[in-house]
Amino acid sequence: MSSKFIMKSCPKYTFGVGDRFAHGAHAQLTAFIEAKKLGIDITPVWNKSNREHLIIGSEPIQTRQAADKAVADLGWSGEYLLDADHINFSTVDRFVAPCDFFTLDVADDIGEAADPADVEAFIAKHPELIGTLSIEGIAKPLEITRADVEKAANQFLKATQKAAAIYQHIVSAKGGTDDFVTEVSMDETDSPQTPPELLIILAAISDQGIPVQTIAPKFTGRFNKGVDYVGDVAQFEQEFNDDLAVIAHAVKTYGLPASLKLSVHSGSDKFSIYPVIKKAIQRTGAGLHIKTAGTNWLEEVIGLAEAGGDALELAKQIYAKALEKKDALCEPYATVIDINDANLPSAETVNGWTSEQYTSALRHDQSNPGYNPDLRQLLHVGFKIAAQLGDTYLDALKTNREVVSKNVTGNLLDRHMKPLFL
Repeated sequence: MSSKFIMKSCPKYTFGVGDRFAHGAHAQLTAFIEAKKLGIDITPVWNKSNREHLIIGSEPIQTRQAADKAVADLGWSGEYLLDADHINFSTVDRFVAPCDFFTLDVADDIGEAADPADVEAFIAKHPELIGTLSIEGIAKPLEITRADVEKAANQFLKATQKAAAIYQHIVSAKGGTDDFVTEVSMDETDSPQTPPELLIILAAISDQGIPVQTIAPKFTGRFNKGVDYVGDVAQFEQEFNDDLAVIAHAVKTYGLPASLKLSVHSGSDKFSIYPVIKKAIQRTGAGLHIKTAGTNWLEEVIGLAEAGGDALELAKQIYAKALEKKDALCEPYATVIDINDANLPSAETVNGWTSEQYTSALRHDQSNPGYNPDLRQLLHVGFKIAAQLGDTYLDALKTNREVVSKNVTGNLLDRHMKPLFL
């Protein structure tokens, strides 16, 4: 079955980068330019959520302006996209004009009961989902009963209907065109979706007329902010490979866009699972969308600490304030951080640190005995402190642009892009 959709086609490999303060786009784009020289063709996707805009007091148009300027200044001739990250009906409108990639977040709608008549109609429309289903790439056939389909429809159908409503709203607001990439996100929920559930979700998305090109399911394990994946890597590998197989099957069966690919979300670093992702996409030829958004702001703080002098003092000030306001900073991110308070150094201790001690604690280098993942998670959610510093923080970024940029570029290129794609 060929795709029934017309939309902006999403490139094969897309990489989400966050630019909290709209001062990092040049350094971020430099990583993509260097990757291209190595033969890795990755499309940058700048993303910043509504929550981050509210905390910082910025507008989506500022992210667009920063990205456009970096592209013009550095002569980037490839594609690039701007993601309205984790939007829903109440937050989408401010993103419509500047964005050309929309992450429709319907995780909160999972489990909301659909109309029983809609569930019955879905089951009647999809007899192929019931029984023994062989999917290329999955060793054991899926055994799906009518009760399984009904249960999954009750759990996910309403969420796909909400996604469709947001999608249609964006098309209408853009004057009837869908010249943008659509992602459906179901990752910020409690339980991973099984392969049969993902297949049922994709059938429902197709029925709803959403030209989904990237889907972010929930995987096993924890993707805590700023730190490495915590979980069973072998189990993640199984889920990732099964999901790739289900997506390929759904594209053929339901006419979904051929560019549909898996998305691995979250502001975490995912170093321990990069080898299995790399192996899977090389084996299958599948595309990939991956995000490291918030870790870019940590590289700014590392750069300031490395610069020494007033910049190091500012980095210490940010930590002291983050420690003081810890509960309020952590509350919105409670499900995606895991901080052991006993491992957080006091403000007085950090105040006595050298540049090297500070950067050793914050930089994500697990071979460094000074590395402190608890401090790193706290600072990850502590960007509100920098926002409250206003021009003091932004001026420090400008004054120390060279060392900050080196860290932002090097982190993306050496810790993320090369392990994933080289």
